[in-house]
Amino acid sequence: MLKPIRQSLQTWTPREGMAPPATDPLVLLGGAWEELVGPNMAAHSQPAAINGDALVVTTSSGAWSQQLGFLEPQILAKIAERLPRSGIARLRFRVGRIAAKPSSPSSGRPQANERSVKARAERPPAQSAEEAVERFRRDVDAEQRAKRSAGWKECHRCGVQIPPGRASRCVPCASERRESRATALAQMLYETPGIDFADAAAQLEGLTRAAFELQKRRLLSRWRSELDRVARDGRLSRGGRERAIASSYVLLKTGIPPERIAPATIRNELGDTVYDLIYGTER
Repeated sequence: MLKPIRQSLQTWTPREGMAPPATDPLVLLGGAWEELVGPNMAAHSQPAAINGDALVVTTSSGAWSQQLGFLEPQILAKIAERLPRSGIARLRFRVGRIAAKPSSPSSGRPQANERSVKARAERPPAQSAEEAVERFRRDVDAEQRAKRSAGWKECHRCGVQIPPGRASRCVPCASERRESRATALAQMLYETPGIDFADAAAQLEGLTRAAFELQKRRLLSRWRSELDRVARDGRLSRGGRERAIASSYVLLKTGIPPERIAPATIRNELGDTVYDLIYGTER
């Protein structure tokens, strides 16, 4: 009979690769860049990389780097609001080529403002922080008014505008929600491997059967890799965390209740080497 594993969960945290891969923060920032800095700035800049706590932004010239530097506090505040877990605390700029942004007439963006947006993009850079901030405020206000007129709505979580006809959350908020739900499901399956989809869905709003089964497969694959490492090394880690992994792995894979599982089944699922390392002195 496998031993209870709850005691081992006090310090449990999901490892990289456990949850479904979250959307890359850099991709999210790229998609929301115009929302964050306004169309004028977005025409001359784009997020290029995240190095530690710094977001590296490519600009079309040193003047536009300076322009964005004027707005760094406002941009960082918007990034923190949209992606609170990104860890971005500063901006770094480099001059380079700005990739062309594909046009999407059917995306729901206001088309009547095209000439106005083009005119803003062709304006010379502001000469002071005060002028840059004021331009930024006016451009964002104008863009938001145009979008409201075109039927855009606000994200239920952060309030940012999203195209009509889409979900009630913006892409970053929807991604964060999926990531949080996946992490919660991973811990739930670790604590109670015998839980079925109906019980899990009752505790995690919005959980689908496909997401439930996908998380199970990912956990089993990751745990199997951990157990294979134990077999190769011929030893357990100092904390003995492999016992908890082995317990959850067998229960989740077989679906057999703990009180009915036989030692032979455990040995068959874990393999002789892993079984003996973990349970050899007890059975």
